[in-house]
Amino acid sequence: MEKLTPQEEDAMQAVWKAGSGSVKQILDQLNEPRPPYTTLASTIKNLEKKGYVESTLNGNTYLYSPAVSEEDYKKKFMNSVVKNYFDNSYKELVNFFVDQKKLSPDELKEILKMIEGK
Repeated sequence: MEKLTPQEEDAMQAVWKAGSGSVKQILDQLNEPRPPYTTLASTIKNLEKKGYVESTLNGNTYLYSPAVSEEDYKKKFMNSVVKNYFDNSYKELVNFFVDQKKLSPDELKEILKMIEGK
């Protein structure tokens, strides 16, 4: 699974949100400022070439749907981040967020409860 550019990730988020739709319908899922229609259409074609979306012809309009689930992409992306930036240690990842003051003690307690509950 190839890493997506920020523009491709935005488009893919819109495809996942739409579930299936035309370029116009996917464009409607994006936050402002939205890219031009033609830019999004090119981005979606690139996503199709990379195997992230599938298209079907409906009349004279192509409908695009995800070929990769959001969950599968998150797993791949997060595994890559942990491997490449945190010596393959999720503990180091959590420690990073603690050091950056992105996790409070209460949030850490919640995480521990989640771990112990599963």
